[in-house]
Amino acid sequence: MRGVVFHGERRIEITDLPDPTPGPDEVVIAITASGMCGSDLHTYRGPRREDPVIGGHEPAGVVVAAGSLAPAAWMDRRVMVHHYFGCGRCDQCRTGWTQMCRQGATAMGNTAPGAHADFIRVPSSTVLPMPDGLTDLAAAAISCGTGTAWGALKRLQLQGDDTVAIFGQGPVGLAATQLATAMGARVIALDISPTRLQRSTEFGAWQVLNPSDLDSVADAIKDLNGGRGVSKSLETSGASSAAQAALHALDLWGTACWVGVGSTIHFDLTEHLFKQITAFPSWTLSVPAMEQCARFVLERGIDVDALFTDRWKFEEAVAAYELLDQQTSGKGVLVP
Repeated sequence: MRGVVFHGERRIEITDLPDPTPGPDEVVIAITASGMCGSDLHTYRGPRREDPVIGGHEPAGVVVAAGSLAPAAWMDRRVMVHHYFGCGRCDQCRTGWTQMCRQGATAMGNTAPGAHADFIRVPSSTVLPMPDGLTDLAAAAISCGTGTAWGALKRLQLQGDDTVAIFGQGPVGLAATQLATAMGARVIALDISPTRLQRSTEFGAWQVLNPSDLDSVADAIKDLNGGRGVSKSLETSGASSAAQAALHALDLWGTACWVGVGSTIHFDLTEHLFKQITAFPSWTLSVPAMEQCARFVLERGIDVDALFTDRWKFEEAVAAYELLDQQTSGKGVLVP
């Protein structure tokens, strides 16, 4: 099979590798779509690896082989895959939070072989049937990018009477805008890219703001929202300025959530204490939540495929990641 191998230091190559065979409780999936995620850049840009790894952690595909302990019904089924593998026995794994495994999790595309390949071998416990009507691209997005947005919005307990400020309109932030709008909330989308702000409008944003044009993001949000801050905020960019602005944008009793990796926050506790805010991070989503997200997407007729602006063949992976590295495009996907 072919695999897109990450060596670090912005070096990847397409390599011929042996086809995987399943262990007793594993399945082998023929990949039909493998999404490109911004977090792939941590491996792509990172130091040179002594253990190069197949990249990618947003797979969709068809089960083509199953181990002796895996359910026979999986064969030939279209499936989604949760991209963290745990021990399968601890309390976290048993509730579908395999990334929180108490024995330590492995991550597809980083510490375990990823989905940028013709085939991937995974534990059968991480596999979910792809609902009829869901596209391969949507299933791939739900496994991480769109799924991360879903997990954060559910932790925020977003409701139709909320106004939510979503900081960053890259693939995760744009997915959050799309989902939050479908949930009935009003979205104020923020990004420093005019192109991304235009896309957020197309995806349902009520208002858009470019922080680089503003003296005070919090004041601009109040101007849009009847003199009050927002009830909810979500930070997806990983920028420290946005992470702090997500706090200051809140109204009394507001709730903030951070999913962007890499930011640092410093704040005066007293200021937020007197506003009675709630704030927390959110890390991807659970296995059951993937199924819930997929069902919501289908029931509400959400066009997740529209998130993808770039489709690449495996042999074009070098050019694909050179473009992703610029962080000026939308979401990309590798297809066989």
